[in-house]
Amino acid sequence: MEDVSSSISTTEEQDDNPVVISVKDVCMDFTLNKEKVDNLKEYFIRLLTHKLEYDKFSALKNVSFDVKKGERWAILGLNGAGKSTLLKTIVGVYKPTSGSIKTHGVIAPLLELGAGFDRNYSGRENIFLYGAILGYSREYLESKIDEIIEFSELGHFLEIPVKNYSSGMKSRLGFSIATAVNPDILILDEVLSVGDAKFRKKSLAKVQSMFDSGVTVLFVSHNIAQVKAICDKAILLEHGQIIAIGDVNDVAAVYEEKTAKPKKAKTKQVASPVTAEEKAADAREAAEEKALIEAEKRKIAEEEEMRKAEERRRERESSSFYK
Repeated sequence: MEDVSSSISTTEEQDDNPVVISVKDVCMDFTLNKEKVDNLKEYFIRLLTHKLEYDKFSALKNVSFDVKKGERWAILGLNGAGKSTLLKTIVGVYKPTSGSIKTHGVIAPLLELGAGFDRNYSGRENIFLYGAILGYSREYLESKIDEIIEFSELGHFLEIPVKNYSSGMKSRLGFSIATAVNPDILILDEVLSVGDAKFRKKSLAKVQSMFDSGVTVLFVSHNIAQVKAICDKAILLEHGQIIAIGDVNDVAAVYEEKTAKPKKAKTKQVASPVTAEEKAADAREAAEEKALIEAEKRKIAEEEEMRKAEERRRERESSSFYK
């Protein structure tokens, strides 16, 4: 395997921003049983008699990188490369087998939206349940519930059990709850594709507004245009190892070469290199994505200003001074 990290890695910027995520020599191993064990008794018998056979699977191998405050990093790789496992070790869902992870600040993990919903509770009840799982207080959720309901666009469906929701509706509600906080570190795992095209633009603009506040970002996606529109740095994982790290455009080029469709050759299959025209098309697509994000942000800001103006008008009308 060719290690391209040395050819495109960038020197760390000499600025005063502190490191908020430090990943040092992290390894994550899982055990895979070779045989199916049906009950606990049989499991312990096999364990004590040393007949329990299993294989070790290394999901992450000596992963190291530092993220400074305000930086936006993409984590790229094919399916099974270890992207989601890396995010879960950073969040604390998994404890690494070896190595260390240090984080500083409030983390908002958008990993598996709606994973903590109770299917028999209504959407409104699940706002408080899922919010509690994410660490929000009831008082905080009550202060944000109107904003959550409005952003989710669920309307009267909010009063019916979640078991009647589609997967898109559950993801939209989960996204609305998870983004109701103002985090220091935002972790996104393929969550900007929830809902229909209109809601995807809205969710992307919401996340972008959080970016503008200086939040630090780790973003996993297979959408290269989104990655280039959002991130400035990237790492590329392959079989749990970092094979490229540095500027997002350089790492994305390596990723695209690895995912390019092979063309036939007389002796062997080789990957088609990314042409200058394809790179220019990617740049145009990223620019269009940024323009859409900015337009949606302006629209949301205008709607928010109109809402506040309406609230001020109602307050004036209800005030005894004007009666």
